[in-house]
Amino acid sequence: MLTAVLDLRKDVTFTQTLRSAAAATLAYIVALWLSTEPAPLTAPLTALLVVQVTLYSTLTTSFRRVNAVVAGVLIAIAFSVLVGLSWWSLGLIILASLLAGRLVRVDEFVPEVAISAMLVLGVTHAANTAWDRVLETLIGAVVGLLFNVVFVPPVWVSAAGESIEDLARQMRRLMRDVGEELTTPTPVERAAARLSEARRLDHGIAEVDAALRQAEDSLRLNPRVKEGLLHRVVLRTGLDTLEICAVVLRVLTRTITDLAKEREEENLFTPEEGSGLEELLSQVADALVSFAVLVTTQASEAAEAAEDRLAGDLSAAAASRERVAHLLLEGVQRHPRQWQLHGALLSEIDRLLDELDTDHRSQRLMEELDRATREQRERYPRYTAFRQWLRGLKRPRRPRRPRLKRRDRQ
Repeated sequence: MLTAVLDLRKDVTFTQTLRSAAAATLAYIVALWLSTEPAPLTAPLTALLVVQVTLYSTLTTSFRRVNAVVAGVLIAIAFSVLVGLSWWSLGLIILASLLAGRLVRVDEFVPEVAISAMLVLGVTHAANTAWDRVLETLIGAVVGLLFNVVFVPPVWVSAAGESIEDLARQMRRLMRDVGEELTTPTPVERAAARLSEARRLDHGIAEVDAALRQAEDSLRLNPRVKEGLLHRVVLRTGLDTLEICAVVLRVLTRTITDLAKEREEENLFTPEEGSGLEELLSQVADALVSFAVLVTTQASEAAEAAEDRLAGDLSAAAASRERVAHLLLEGVQRHPRQWQLHGALLSEIDRLLDELDTDHRSQRLMEELDRATREQRERYPRYTAFRQWLRGLKRPRRPRRPRLKRRDRQ
């Protein structure tokens, strides 16, 4: 029972549903106290739209939502004073509202500008209804914002980490399946099917990217996170590496497909070459999963264990690669058919090993951290200066040495 509850807490849909329902209910209760409308449904509607999965998206959504409603109300008041409501004025107000929504940059709430204007224009007492609608919108936005401030949304780093590990395991299964087929006659249809599986990894990368963007937003402005930039850069660079590996894996399956077309009636490789390649691909596949675990591990001791495991997998794969290279060279010297495909296969495996290398990973991580820090400093110079000022206040001051008089110095 407890495990099921914990699993539901990690589910984005379940958590967001409960939070949105609670915030909308609170907004309606507050609006009943403060608004003169008998059923102020705009407040819970605003809270429902404002309360997002992360605190950062809630802040940005609140601003855009209130901005959209105020713009629509002002347009409706202007039209009610000048022309009133008719079929042509309705068309004009919709056109003006949509254009105004683009100008005030409310993004996905552009239709909300027109909706607010039409609702206000359609009542008799436009001015009173207009400001009631603004009040209800402000109530919903404030309640939704305070709800996410008091009940801070979860940090979705673990969900993004699980999606990264799932992607790495999919790639491992595909690489092992490809390796198992290298010692037997492989029909072109089967090799093409593996190529299609490699192409479908792009969909998995898109899903992981969406989960990672959500995790990045959950780290922004979150008081429970101290090193949000570091977490974001670690996960983002890890996904970039896996994306490159997925592209290389697709090219590798393309090479094997081309080789299967040339050798339809025979084995792709000799038994010794095929066994060596199968072992090599299996070790590279294990290194992919070890890399994903290293990227998503936060505890220092577990990260050290994951790094040691990755180093061991890469070392074993490098040794197998040298052995396979000698076997392929001997085979090409005996039968120099399609030698370029053998070379392409080795170069693609070399690219995978290079991308997963820990030194390459550390260098890339430091470059991305420097770039992200520089962009943040250039985009928010005042915020950066304020943080530096706070650090200076927290830094303990050194006690001043007593100044000696001239006679004491002598």
